Amino acid sequence: MHRRPVSVFLCALLLLAALAPVSGQQLTLDSIYSPDDATKVEYTKALPRLSWLEDSRYLETDGSGADRKVQLVDAATGESEAFYDAKSIAAALVELPGIGEEQAEKLAGSRLRLDPATHRRALMNVADDLFVVDLEDGSARRLTFDPEPEVGEEWSPDGRFVSFVRDYDLHVVDLASGRERALTEGGSTELHFGRLDWVYQEEIYGRGNFKGYWWSPDSTRITFLKLDESPVREFTVVDHLPTELDLEVTNYPKAGSPNPTVTLGIVPVVGGATRWVDTSQYASIEHLIVRVGWTPDGDSVVLQVQDREQRWLDLLLADAGSGATRTVIEERSEAWVNVLDEPLWLEDGSFLWRSERTGFAHLYHYEPNGSLRKQLTDGEWEIRSVHGVDEEAGTVYFTSIEHSPIAPHVYSMPLGGGERTRLSRFEGSHRATFSPDMKYFLDTYSSVSRAPRLELFGADGESVRQLGDAQTEALATVEWGEVEFLQVPTEDGFLMEAMLIKPPGFDPSKKYPVFQYNYGGPAAPVVRNAWGGSRYLWHQMLAQEGYVIWMCDNRSASGKGVRYTWQAYQKLGEIELQDIEDGLDWLRRQSWVDDERFGLWGWSYGGFMASYALTNSTSFRMAIAGAPVTDWDLYDTVYTERYMRRPQNNPEGYGSTSVVENAENLSGRLLLIHGTMDDNVHLQNSVQLIYALQKAGKSFELMLYPKSRHGVRDDDLVYHLQQTMTDFVRRSL
Repeated sequence: MHRRPVSVFLCALLLLAALAPVSGQQLTLDSIYSPDDATKVEYTKALPRLSWLEDSRYLETDGSGADRKVQLVDAATGESEAFYDAKSIAAALVELPGIGEEQAEKLAGSRLRLDPATHRRALMNVADDLFVVDLEDGSARRLTFDPEPEVGEEWSPDGRFVSFVRDYDLHVVDLASGRERALTEGGSTELHFGRLDWVYQEEIYGRGNFKGYWWSPDSTRITFLKLDESPVREFTVVDHLPTELDLEVTNYPKAGSPNPTVTLGIVPVVGGATRWVDTSQYASIEHLIVRVGWTPDGDSVVLQVQDREQRWLDLLLADAGSGATRTVIEERSEAWVNVLDEPLWLEDGSFLWRSERTGFAHLYHYEPNGSLRKQLTDGEWEIRSVHGVDEEAGTVYFTSIEHSPIAPHVYSMPLGGGERTRLSRFEGSHRATFSPDMKYFLDTYSSVSRAPRLELFGADGESVRQLGDAQTEALATVEWGEVEFLQVPTEDGFLMEAMLIKPPGFDPSKKYPVFQYNYGGPAAPVVRNAWGGSRYLWHQMLAQEGYVIWMCDNRSASGKGVRYTWQAYQKLGEIELQDIEDGLDWLRRQSWVDDERFGLWGWSYGGFMASYALTNSTSFRMAIAGAPVTDWDLYDTVYTERYMRRPQNNPEGYGSTSVVENAENLSGRLLLIHGTMDDNVHLQNSVQLIYALQKAGKSFELMLYPKSRHGVRDDDLVYHLQQTMTDFVRRSL
């Protein structure tokens, strides 16, 4: 599809001076991905692992497994002291009955959860049981002795209890007496108390987080989600490698099918009856409970409720004693409302709230009763995250894209609103974590031409000390392709952020094939002034072979504001492809582009876009679609219905955006890739597309990765995957 020519605005030109070639070495699959350490090149090294502990002190972890050592560092002075080392923990654990030396070393090297009251005891979960180690006297203690695994373990705020979920029921252990108590009963695979199901952890509370309960600040109560899975249909994922197939059966609600029924309970830690939060006003709809917390005084549970299609969001307070609720804030949209943050409570009972009601995420200050005190920020830019408030200094700290849409920066601002101060100065992307007392922040920053650095800053933005640098000498020896950042307007004037990697020794009199990387999903840009890791190295390798690498964020993926993402509502894929085509129109007007050789690749939503492009456009010679959604009927309720509504309410949108339904229109060469045990975007998506392509008489290529899920992780399979993709690019483009 050809569209009218569009102009281009050159935003930035990066010549990679920091990585100027010394010997002009070529990147190879072996140097980037080889599972053999002897042939793989260390282009970057790991940064120190740091985490704030208390006030202005942080923990610095060195080594891994049984060789792990942790220092406690004072941010102001840099002075450090030994906090613990894994060998001493292993020595304590091996004294426990039934714990051998090998298992003790494994336990000692596992993730530790520190007691929040004293920070001197560590909670560990290994081999399906819980252990506590005293970091001062070196003693160790086993808390549980049950063959069933404990999930979502956590300390109480006062350090007196440890909580967890076993057999889908919520339990606590009193550390003083060692007594274990079940706070709920009747839990099963169909009834979850305090444990999230697949869709709630994947789409609402964060991938891999199955903990569905929250302690009160005074450690006397726990509020928890009860999920009734009985309405949810099951889906089976198959491991084909054993002689007798291993089957994983999961409650997975596909678009339009029933969700789990959710309720919120409050239970005393000493045991007793559960008080159920009153959500009767939502009884007639299939609502979601998308965030839960407590007010600082522990008198109220704070919950956020959405309708099934997420077109609105209510912030409620529930009385911890009675369960009675009152609505504090109502967010409404003609499309959908994203879940952003929990309220940030201040000492006077007021709170800060981040909202996208203007089409851009900004900060608002509310009175305790929910009346708006003041809107603190405004403009056509976004606050990406709020780090916290120093009430004594009257300052709020946050990260935003006001300076650059492709590079988040750290800012401070008076709590009452006013002039914003940019604290981060390096021209690149910044990821900050502030100390508990808000006096310092750790900043990990990088650019497309600079591997990540880690630096400690004061809250005024002044550097305190360098803490780590991922850059290696090997990076300086590579023959890098020139990188350009551009802004390309769409047909209706939206400025898309774009990035070009040109081959080394680029000759504008030649014609080059173009290989595009795209994700395209809502608010998920790929054009960033940040270090891109192994994917960036692979793109540079292809540039060395004579391909122009192109990235261009369609408006809904841009992350510039939900106002632009809303434009994809109920028609995922359509406006994204139109924007991609506008980017190709600009490329076609460049004398050095071979417009008969455009290629595209992407994974997950990017796989959907790659397969959608090949069935709805004739612009691409080839595409690689990794783990694609091929029909939105096949994906989960919460993600899909947020953007597409239920299939019953939007049959035209589901039909027109289905890759399966448009398989007969395949144009170009397609490589389809999928993990056979993908429990997120099921293999069913690719199988249905395969069948439709075969019925339509269309040729394509397929590569399956046994035991792999939504991503390929095994080192040998990663190498095979990258070799497969590279070979396909070479022979197809």
